[in-house]
Amino acid sequence: MEEVPAAPNEGISLSALRSQFSVNGEEGPKYGFDGSKYHYGDGTSVASQNSSQILTGYDTLDVGPNYDFYANTNAQGRVRRSRPSLFQLHSNIEDSCPPPLYEETNTGRAPGDSSEDDVEEPQSEPTRFGWVKGVMIRCMLNIWGVILYLRLPWITAQAGIGLTWVIILLSSCITGITGLSTSAIATNGRVKGGGTYFLISRSLGPELGGSIGLIFAFANAVAVAMHTVGFAETVQALMQESGASIVDPINDIRIIGVITVTCLLAISLAGMEWEAKAQVLFFIVILVSFANYIVGTIIPATPQKQAKGFFSYQADIFAENFVPNWRGPEGNFFGMFSIFFPSATGILAGANISGDLKDPTVAIPRGTLMAIFWTTLSYLIIAATIGACLVRDASGIMNDTLAMSSADSCQGLACQYGWDFTDCITNRTCTYGLSNQYQSMSLVSGFAPLITAGIFGATLSSALACLVSAPKVFQCLCKDNLYPVIGFFGKGNGKNDEPIRGYVLAYIIAVCFVLIAELNTIAPIISNFFLCSYALINFSCFHASITNSPGWRPSFRFYSKWMSLLGAVVSVIIMFLLTWWAALIAIGIVIFLLGYVLYKRPSVNWGSSVQAGSYNMALSYCVSLNQVDDHIKNYRPQCLVLTGPPSCRPALVDFVGTFTKNLSLMICGNVGGPSPATLDTASSNSHVTWLNKRQIKSFYHGVVANDLRTGVKMLLQGAGLGRIRPNVLLTGFKRDWRKDKPSCIDNYIGILHDAFDLQYGVCVLRMREGLDVFRQAQTHGEEPNNQEDFMGVNTMDPDAMVTEPQPQPSTVFQSQQGKKTIDVYWLFDDGGLTLLLPYLLTRKKRWARCKVRVFVGGDIQHDVPLGLSSSFEYKHFSAPAITSANLKFRLGFHDVEVLPDINARPQPEHVRRFEDLIGPYRINTAQKDGHVTAEQLNQDCPWMVSDEEIETNKPKTLRQIRLNEVLQDYSRDAAIIIVTMPVGRRGQCPSALYMAWLETLSRDLRPPVLLVRGNQENVLTFYCQ
Repeated sequence: MEEVPAAPNEGISLSALRSQFSVNGEEGPKYGFDGSKYHYGDGTSVASQNSSQILTGYDTLDVGPNYDFYANTNAQGRVRRSRPSLFQLHSNIEDSCPPPLYEETNTGRAPGDSSEDDVEEPQSEPTRFGWVKGVMIRCMLNIWGVILYLRLPWITAQAGIGLTWVIILLSSCITGITGLSTSAIATNGRVKGGGTYFLISRSLGPELGGSIGLIFAFANAVAVAMHTVGFAETVQALMQESGASIVDPINDIRIIGVITVTCLLAISLAGMEWEAKAQVLFFIVILVSFANYIVGTIIPATPQKQAKGFFSYQADIFAENFVPNWRGPEGNFFGMFSIFFPSATGILAGANISGDLKDPTVAIPRGTLMAIFWTTLSYLIIAATIGACLVRDASGIMNDTLAMSSADSCQGLACQYGWDFTDCITNRTCTYGLSNQYQSMSLVSGFAPLITAGIFGATLSSALACLVSAPKVFQCLCKDNLYPVIGFFGKGNGKNDEPIRGYVLAYIIAVCFVLIAELNTIAPIISNFFLCSYALINFSCFHASITNSPGWRPSFRFYSKWMSLLGAVVSVIIMFLLTWWAALIAIGIVIFLLGYVLYKRPSVNWGSSVQAGSYNMALSYCVSLNQVDDHIKNYRPQCLVLTGPPSCRPALVDFVGTFTKNLSLMICGNVGGPSPATLDTASSNSHVTWLNKRQIKSFYHGVVANDLRTGVKMLLQGAGLGRIRPNVLLTGFKRDWRKDKPSCIDNYIGILHDAFDLQYGVCVLRMREGLDVFRQAQTHGEEPNNQEDFMGVNTMDPDAMVTEPQPQPSTVFQSQQGKKTIDVYWLFDDGGLTLLLPYLLTRKKRWARCKVRVFVGGDIQHDVPLGLSSSFEYKHFSAPAITSANLKFRLGFHDVEVLPDINARPQPEHVRRFEDLIGPYRINTAQKDGHVTAEQLNQDCPWMVSDEEIETNKPKTLRQIRLNEVLQDYSRDAAIIIVTMPVGRRGQCPSALYMAWLETLSRDLRPPVLLVRGNQENVLTFYCQ
């Protein structure tokens, strides 16, 4: 739209440009021009709302950049605006027509429109967290879990300080790489709730995202049980020290665990704000317990502690504990790694509540990486310090001093410090030391109750974080409706949209695993699930990077796609090294859920990297095809099908889709007129949706042209890409040609000639009941004018356009064909297309039981070139010769019949019927009604037939009449009849005569008739090269 200067000295009267132009919707005018300014429906002007300083001096509908134009959601208490459409900008303001359908905005409103109904009541702002409180502290608490206090000293005793460091660093490398990948994915766009599931599903798509979302949510629910059992073990140990017991040790752990999980559920149901306050309290308790532990390692050991193996920092103890000392069935590197690794899985605790963060793109990278750094450092320090202070075996008996026994028989490092633990070492009855006591950190600390408080804080905080994470992830998965039944758990409550039902489900799962009451059994179960999640997060980052999609623009730059790939591979390898059967189960579950989503194909589109990768592969293969010439062996009938809107001609779509599915290209072509309605219909995605719902593997290509023939020419020349382009034009038969305008007949035949000129094969399908679903719905006695059956509806008539896809009607080509016959009349050699199509049909299940009968002519008369003798020339085809050719073609057609009487004269009544058919188009008849010369008629009306042309083409005319009689005799009960289509010479066979041939050849036949003519180039070959 031109910008109109507003300065008065320009001498331009804006009132002269007054217009009634407006775009109306259901709620009144959306914008307009009142002679002084453009205004929105709410009365405000464009200039006052958008870039008034930039556009000073002009009244224009153009607007400057605005955040609202790119946002998908509305801000609280404010109406979201949308940019003007291209139609609004470039259309003439004098034009009062509404914008076309394809210009509707997503909100159904013009820019700037608002109403009182749309202004939402401001709601209370939900609780949002920053990177420290929302991510770093949460991740650190989840990492500092039960393993830190209850298993890290024991792992140090088993693997030694050196290998324990290796285990810690290897875990941190995996989690660190995963943290970098998570940071990259989280900063590539706005992150909503759903955490890990949201990141993977929006990156790799719903197939892998959905499966890993279920697994990750389940793993977090099991992790609740793991941390709770660790807490219950500590409480049970304290009770045992004081001589108290509920039932027995195992059942005590179960009872305490169930009560604890119930209390955690109550905190979770109270809301995220209370849960966050509890986490801060736990964090402070853990820091105090760490300080207490460090102080305890420095304080000189008392005799009581020395009896239990603690001797403060000693170089000999550090050296002794630096090397491994494997014990028990789990005494190996990967056994220790499988027990330790779940403690590193807390890195996603912050990402899992992404919907509750103020700015996830900042909080997730910063908080996650800081948490990994500090927790790794703390693990390394604790492993080194406790390994330098505490021997592996000690009895705890004050009388086991070296003075009371012989120094020569003393075993163990404690002998150097005046203690003899030989008896318990020999009998393996030691109850203290790194290898025997899980509560070693309490022994080392300055004040043991603080370590117990730290254990409580670490276990309860980790359990609480997992109890919150699992429902949050699961809720997002449920809302996406990828799987049945689980949608019940997607409902949220309150201002934070709390998944109450998800909390209850996670509680039930946690209680079931708490009843196992064995920490070392639960930990390896979830290790594989978390590793599987990490592998997919890393692969998501790698895949998004390798596809080079312009949409992959993470603001976090400190990542490497190759490191992400390494992290994914290492995660999978470790899965199998830890527990191979659990790895197979995890991968099997992923594959099963992946297959389900692939089968159901949910209607979601998140712009995943899989889509970008598919585009890259398709583009690469299309380009590579151009480097090799086509070969007959690889010939495929790639069909351009003139369907109009595909839903108007389901029978034609079903027939072509039968032999092209999973084999070759199919494009449904539609031609629309130059009007907004038809332009919208030609470009509508609803047609593709209809094809997909019908399970037809086809492209859709709509064009806009002034007339039908021009549009089809555009399709013939422009459809396809490179080598993947149509080579066969398939259209419906024009049934109403006698009632239609003669020019429409000429256009129809002209389309066939255009296809031959462009070296296309041509197929015409005719069915007794017609192809157009609208025509079938009308009464038999009336047919509307200007309806073109071969294109479904008259696509050049805006009123006849179909703007919405029609229902899915059933057709004869969707049903089983049984043991009928496919009758092929191979009368003229067109390169083999007439034989290839029935062969492709028989490869499909619906047609597999049909028997193919090939009919050939005996003594077939060849066309005699004009100007030569009109004498007959005969060529005899024998059945053995044709059978031999079929065997060499390997088509499997063994039933070959020769038609010896094909050249007999047709019955006189059929000839007269043809003459009546062509009569209205003969020049002699027209001359009786006026005083027009034959030359003028031939020039102005090329469809008219002269007596000379009737006589010249008489042999072909009689042949079509006779062929119809043969078809009536031989193929009344066939499933389909495939006949070689006659070709009329351009300029010598008028379009009306050619149309009469096609009508005569295919009329009054019950089965569908397919007229086929190849482009006279071989599509079958005898040879293997």
